[in-house]
Amino acid sequence: MPQPFSVRRFFSRNGPLAESHPNYEFRSGQLEMALAVEAAIEERRHQIVEAGTGTGKTLAYLIPAILSGKRIVISTGTKNLQEQLFFKDIPFLEQFFPNGIKACYMKGRGNYACRQRIYDAEREPILTGLEEVNDFALIREWEKTTDIGDRASIPNLPDGSTAWAKVDARGELCTGQKCPSFERCFITLMHQRAAESDIIIVNHHLFFADLAVKGEEHGAILPDYAAVIFDEAHELEDVAGQYFGLSISSHQVEDLRRDVLSVARRKEFLSRDLEEMLLIITDHSDRFFQLFPQSEGRSGFNERAAFLHQHEESYRNVCSAFDLLAAHLSLVKDAPDELIPLHRRAVTLLAALRQWMEGDDPSYVHWLERRGRGVYLQATPIDVSSLLRDRVFSEIPCVVLTSATLAVEEKFDYVKERLGLSGARELIVPSHFDYQKQALLYVPHHLPDVRSPGFLALAAEEVRTILQHSRGRAFVLFTSYQQMRLIHDLVAPALDYPVLIQGSAPQRVLIEEFRTTPHCVLFATSSFWQGVDVQGDQLSCVIIDKLPFAVPSDPVVDARIRAIKSSGGNAFYDYQVPQAAISLKQGFGRLIRSRTDRGVLVLLDNRITRNRYGQIFFDSLPNYRFTTTLDDVARFFDEP
Repeated sequence: MPQPFSVRRFFSRNGPLAESHPNYEFRSGQLEMALAVEAAIEERRHQIVEAGTGTGKTLAYLIPAILSGKRIVISTGTKNLQEQLFFKDIPFLEQFFPNGIKACYMKGRGNYACRQRIYDAEREPILTGLEEVNDFALIREWEKTTDIGDRASIPNLPDGSTAWAKVDARGELCTGQKCPSFERCFITLMHQRAAESDIIIVNHHLFFADLAVKGEEHGAILPDYAAVIFDEAHELEDVAGQYFGLSISSHQVEDLRRDVLSVARRKEFLSRDLEEMLLIITDHSDRFFQLFPQSEGRSGFNERAAFLHQHEESYRNVCSAFDLLAAHLSLVKDAPDELIPLHRRAVTLLAALRQWMEGDDPSYVHWLERRGRGVYLQATPIDVSSLLRDRVFSEIPCVVLTSATLAVEEKFDYVKERLGLSGARELIVPSHFDYQKQALLYVPHHLPDVRSPGFLALAAEEVRTILQHSRGRAFVLFTSYQQMRLIHDLVAPALDYPVLIQGSAPQRVLIEEFRTTPHCVLFATSSFWQGVDVQGDQLSCVIIDKLPFAVPSDPVVDARIRAIKSSGGNAFYDYQVPQAAISLKQGFGRLIRSRTDRGVLVLLDNRITRNRYGQIFFDSLPNYRFTTTLDDVARFFDEP
């Protein structure tokens, strides 16, 4: 079918886009990127594009994807961007396509309701407390009218609703085609929409979840596709590491025990033997997980052989308990369909535990994390480049990587090395913002080194002074939660402006409150460094406490540093500095979001001007006006 226009015509000065927008501004960089994406899809090759803020990169890849006539997967770093693409950008573009655009979005199963679990919950006593009963009433009424089943469309349902966790569509309890509600299942409908769509919008987590199960019977989540476009591609290494890795937790064991007990009661196959077996597995697993170090947070665990030698009896007891449970579930007479996924979980958990404890692959780093009562045993590939090369770049004909932050010193060497990408065409599209006029970068030379004991109090006073000049209207972003708390507690009481702090409400609530509250100040950490868009005077200052180097003691970071050193590389310049430069670009990218925005970027860490590696950061950032003088900051805010 002939298309209504070409890529070049769509973005031209007198094209359809210009005709539909009275304030349309031709951007040569947007057209250049769109043509590069079009060529990559047509010629079945890979393309990497850094597109500065304001270049219009979303339309620059959407239009050639739609015009290609092929099925294209678009993978985003966040659900927010997913929803923007589907609910804002696609509807906007449909005016240009008389026959419509066949598009859908897909999220992980936990985002969708399970109709059968909702129906079962009406008949069976699974709800506890008035809060769950009230939340369930919202869910039940919503289920009657929703076509998609995505929880994001339920008004007023709290983020942490425990009622939702009892009726969502996670695969751990799914009976698949044997379910009475299979034909009307929201997951089934999602797969049908994907099979009928040319543009499939996913997030990186779902994309790699699909990659991880490809090859398994009925495993694939996505239908076949000709190309994938990764937006926010700077996140790929971390997400790929999660899905090519291994994880088993005490919570997974507890969830299995609870689900077996619940299904056994509902389906009337609960026996004294099974009850006793579940008590045994709980007892043995609790004792086993308590043997690991008690300190909160993430830590490396290279002592598996010594741990196994010392605690072999406890480990064997857990394995035997899983074996017995799996055997018992496989022998239940007239077993209901719900038993199949429970048996599969018991077998899978046991296999994961054995692999974590006894596996000897040196290309993985083994580590653990304690969060409250939960213990998480993790194994992460030290280097995902070969995995991505084999599973993504060698298998998929066309991969497009794009983000506002991929280049370091205007080169892609770092990201290509980390992701195993070779032979791709490269393009840097500079932002069309006038950073010299719109933004001032301030680095206070008079502060002590960020590692010195006196830094905290003086940094807090500097933040307070800057916020007085900016009249609030600021993000104050931190590299650690502890630092955020300490400086917030010193600064907030002295401010005459409304103050918000991460953790006091869900992120989307905080962002909306910030947008609608004049002169507001938000204290936050890394989750607010990207994907947050506040245009206009409401955000006129971004303050960052330190250069965002990854914590070198983190087990995965430490393993990657040691691997680079052992292969003869310079871990600091090859890995740590480029990673921090990209993170700093992300944080500063919150400020200037349109051609009319203006504001001050503050980095309290003056190592950027005192150490040789600081030039790498400057060469990676846009061409901001620069100062080390607070008076210049005051003058900037006083300018009309």
